[in-house]
Amino acid sequence: MNTDGIFWLGQSAFRIESGGKVLYIDPYMITDPAKKADIILITHAHFDHCSVGDIQQITKKDSFIVSAESCAGKFENEVKTMRAGDVLDAAGFTVVAVRAYNTDKNFHPKSSGWLGFVVTLPDGRRIYHAGDTDNIPEMKDIKNIDIAFLPVGGTYTMDAEEAASAALVISPKIAVPMHYGSVVGSSADAGQFASLLKGKIKTVIMGSGLDI
Repeated sequence: MNTDGIFWLGQSAFRIESGGKVLYIDPYMITDPAKKADIILITHAHFDHCSVGDIQQITKKDSFIVSAESCAGKFENEVKTMRAGDVLDAAGFTVVAVRAYNTDKNFHPKSSGWLGFVVTLPDGRRIYHAGDTDNIPEMKDIKNIDIAFLPVGGTYTMDAEEAASAALVISPKIAVPMHYGSVVGSSADAGQFASLLKGKIKTVIMGSGLDI
């Protein structure tokens, strides 16, 4: 299993290239908009996830935008809204919406209906993007994941220790830390996450060259 064609853009933003198609998740602080999106997934309405300006930079006429319901109505392109449990196929990707929420803080209440996504790529790999979440009971139902993107920055989401515990529940082939180095958290959080999983789950810290 590998992370070929997967690029962390900072915070919770990723660009994924597979089967000749381009998928973005939570695009934010885009510096190179040359690769336009076939499909864009938006986990929730906070500015560093539903960034209209960044999304406009990578949107083309036929880009397919998928979001939690609270993000609808902000874009010129038609937006497909999802709730946890919904499934759709678009641009060669199969997308399943899953829950994402806080359990001991109020930044991402369960009642908001905000999301994570399980995405099957055209090449068959299964990706889990947790969104902004704590270690929630629903994670035990997320199975057969090749690569999991998990927030580690704390304050608004899981911290590194909580994220490592979540990774052990999900048991992906590769764990990738995210949601640090911008709004909250630092590379030290990513390092701690990797250290806690050493010998248990392979961790890739994107942008650092570290493959643990």
